Amino acid sequence: MNTKTKSWDDVLFQILVNGLLLSILIIVIIPMWKVLMMSVTPLNFIDTKTFGLWLAPWQWSVEAYKQLISHPSFLRATANSSIITLGGMTINMLLTVPFAYALSNPRLPGRKFFITMVMIPFLFNAGLIPTYLVVQRLDLIDTYWAVILPGGINIYNLLVMKSFFEGLPDELKEAARLDGANEFQVLWYVVLPLSKPILLTVSLWYAVGHWNEFFNAILYLNDAKLQPLPILLRNILLAANMNEYVEYDAFSSASVQAIKAASVFLTMLPMVIIYPWIQKYFTKGTLLGGVKS
Repeated sequence: MNTKTKSWDDVLFQILVNGLLLSILIIVIIPMWKVLMMSVTPLNFIDTKTFGLWLAPWQWSVEAYKQLISHPSFLRATANSSIITLGGMTINMLLTVPFAYALSNPRLPGRKFFITMVMIPFLFNAGLIPTYLVVQRLDLIDTYWAVILPGGINIYNLLVMKSFFEGLPDELKEAARLDGANEFQVLWYVVLPLSKPILLTVSLWYAVGHWNEFFNAILYLNDAKLQPLPILLRNILLAANMNEYVEYDAFSSASVQAIKAASVFLTMLPMVIIYPWIQKYFTKGTLLGGVKS
């Protein structure tokens, strides 16, 4: 009787969980699908009732994407976002990985002091004005470094990675040390090969943060030639004159709504493509990094 009751409870729990996840999926998919449909809607369909959630594939028009991709400002903003994302993620990982490994080593002299010093900025933020003054004093305004270096290490990501490293078998590290390996060699040859899930997970977090960089870019990048995609997207959505961003005129083959929707879809597309490839590592890295054994 207890077994049957437990089995029924498990089934009911799975139904509720699956129903919740399906609801979340629908909530996420519908706006994305709406944006996609709007971006491929031909110009002559805008004034009809068909401008909605469904449009037959043979009626799709990619003119909005052609106009966006062919414009120098969009290509330049895409290149800026790519540089900020790849460069920023690389620097983030180069700083976070060795720091997390050092803090995970119980033999580190002054380990408690360093952990305390890490937790202070995690709990108390210095604020916008001091940060801006530091960036200005270092003469980083209107450079990519201004949006990369202030977030060089994310404390939450550092703590998650530290927890993951602490969960790795100490026997492997000690065996490498007994064979004469120094700490850098232990990290490179022992720890990192076992840490693929957390490395990909934290890299994804950093990459998404840099790709969506908006506030810091507005603060520090006054030169329009350095502004990333989120700034261009914001300008397009608020633009009164679309000629600044596409060759839009009375003979344009795409509507303003389609161009704006296409810019939204293209901006989020890279992260949508990348995430499924590392989703399994993302789940594993989050679970193992968030729970210390």
